[in-house]
Amino acid sequence: SPWKPVLLLLSPPAFSTSCPRCAKDRRLRAKRAISERQLTRYFVDQRKVRVVGGQGGGGGHSFYSEPRKIFGGPDGGNGGDGGHVIFKADQQMKSLSSVFPFYQGSHGERGGSKNCYGANGAHVYVKVPVGTLVKEDGRVVADLTQHGEEYVAAYGGAGGKGNRFFLSNENRAPTFFTPGEPGQERVLQLELKTTAHAGLVGFPNAGKSSLLRAISRAKPAVAAYPFTTLNPHVGIVHYQDYEQVAVADIPGLIKGAHLNRGLGTAFLKHIERCRFLLYVVDLSVPQPWLQLQDLRHELEAYEKGLSGRPCVVIGNKFDLAQSRINLPLLRERVAERVIALSALTGDNLEELLFHLRELYDTYVKTEQSRGQSPVKW
Repeated sequence: SPWKPVLLLLSPPAFSTSCPRCAKDRRLRAKRAISERQLTRYFVDQRKVRVVGGQGGGGGHSFYSEPRKIFGGPDGGNGGDGGHVIFKADQQMKSLSSVFPFYQGSHGERGGSKNCYGANGAHVYVKVPVGTLVKEDGRVVADLTQHGEEYVAAYGGAGGKGNRFFLSNENRAPTFFTPGEPGQERVLQLELKTTAHAGLVGFPNAGKSSLLRAISRAKPAVAAYPFTTLNPHVGIVHYQDYEQVAVADIPGLIKGAHLNRGLGTAFLKHIERCRFLLYVVDLSVPQPWLQLQDLRHELEAYEKGLSGRPCVVIGNKFDLAQSRINLPLLRERVAERVIALSALTGDNLEELLFHLRELYDTYVKTEQSRGQSPVKW
């Protein structure tokens, strides 16, 4: 096979200076573990922002005068333009928690004498995560899906005209000038939709977080109670040819999620950006195929056609005795491919990684045939 899935487990090396008296342990510090309750404070997927462009500078009002040239004429320059407020998609940003509720561009400077123009106001750049929707009055005005993509949220006002601008044959000494225009003012709603190649969809306690921990370096919380995961997590699966597949752990859904029950539509929207779906069902429960039917119903009720995306069914908790009995029954009632595995013991994870790469390669070829660039991590 040209590629093989690999799981990288690297221990941070220890570094020290050559002098034993001043040697220091410079090992890389492990990331502090943050619980789901604490992470809720940092992960924000909705923000209401008021943006105001900078005001333009007023025009200058002066007349040129020097010895032996008293009537030099008007020489007031134009004012500078106000700065814009610009949203910029940044791959390093993972949440809208750092976005403030108010931004304003810098004001332009006033025009000076001797036909000097005022300086333009500096633009204010607001970094937002990739996959951010910008809405105004419920209408989508921008969709930032690529790293470095920009959207001008509020334009700065134009600078005023100096009295030099109004010089004409009829008026050789104009005394009037115009003030700078105010900047554009808008109230926008920012909405984050997680951008990932694959989405783990399942009911609470189906083992989605455990599976993501097993195939990637992501560390979502795992516990023996429902709704352990309160926020989407994205893990990266590394392959030997340096391809990276992003897998998103979507919080557990329940019946009626499209009616905003449970965690509701707040996290159903994160599935919209996933290119293919990984349905995770608990093989140890009675009639696990009913879970798959309910999941597809919720996705289809939320958005038509969402359940028809390329998918694979993952039967988790295969290490339990009841799961081995339910597996052939599940395969009889499901037309899609069923991969039985155990996220706890790691059994049969390799088959999932191979099939995940096949889904990713199919997605890349489809996007390239359409003349579009696939999402890369």
